Amino acid sequence: MKPGAWLGFALAVLILTSFTPSVAQEVVGVEHWLEHGGMKIYLWEKYAGSPSGKKIVVLAHGSATAGKESFDLRVPGKPSYSLMDFLAREGFDVFALDTRGFGRSTHPEAHMTTQEASEDLNAVVDYVLKLRGGSKVNLLGWSWGTQYGGMFVMAQPKKVEKYVTYAQMHVDSPDIAKRRPRVDFFRKNPYVSIPEAGWKPRFYSMAPAEANDTDVVDAYAKAAAQVERKTATGPQLDMVTIMPMLNPRLIPVPTMIIHGEYDDVADLSGLLPFFQQLPNRYKKYVVVPDAGHMMHLQKGHHIFQHEVASFFKAP
Repeated sequence: MKPGAWLGFALAVLILTSFTPSVAQEVVGVEHWLEHGGMKIYLWEKYAGSPSGKKIVVLAHGSATAGKESFDLRVPGKPSYSLMDFLAREGFDVFALDTRGFGRSTHPEAHMTTQEASEDLNAVVDYVLKLRGGSKVNLLGWSWGTQYGGMFVMAQPKKVEKYVTYAQMHVDSPDIAKRRPRVDFFRKNPYVSIPEAGWKPRFYSMAPAEANDTDVVDAYAKAAAQVERKTATGPQLDMVTIMPMLNPRLIPVPTMIIHGEYDDVADLSGLLPFFQQLPNRYKKYVVVPDAGHMMHLQKGHHIFQHEVASFFKAP
């Protein structure tokens, strides 16, 4: 073969090699248990390939479903709705806890509180940092998770690299106002039982039908009913009696506030003053279209996922 032909052959091999698709690494799920304050706390982890050397993300669930069902929902034929799988494939080591009173963790007989949940989160962060040899985590809190997550950041800012507060309620949130007349019920009943159908309305409060995928709504309701045999009312009691629980001036880490355009808890008028008082100069406010309070499980979830990963990856 002539020298020129050899050169052409070599270039062709180089081009073909450059465009050969890479094989996606398998996402691995690992269960962890830790004890804190006499409670057994469940922790679900996901990563792709190996967890070694990856940035750590901890996800704080809301007041209805625990971490695994909230952030790693399995929808047949529609894998994109798992936030944990998405972040794992983006190169993060991702953890989702069940606070006491939720999911697989210990359910105390009396009311659990938002303060106790923040202490559970602190114990989880310490466990994860020791497990992976890290010094800081990235934290995402959803709904009530923004309350105990925010309390944790206020108390332990040196353990947090960046913070995403998603669907954060405030004193004048419309949905919080609807819960206030039930305060006596919450005081008398530490737990409630929610039937499968009762898990679905949260998707449609203020959000139009076209923002939702019925397969996702059905999968979430089924998973929630199977795992949350009884749901703690302590978060509801705190949200209608001791709000505000957070002081933005005491959240010094880079922070992103994000919510859906149809959220009935989080809105610009209620959260912009909070955003303006955050002291770190690196902060971001994002509103996602085609999404409400269940944004990570609604049509706008791709934009939401992109914003979260980009913020956590940014230098």
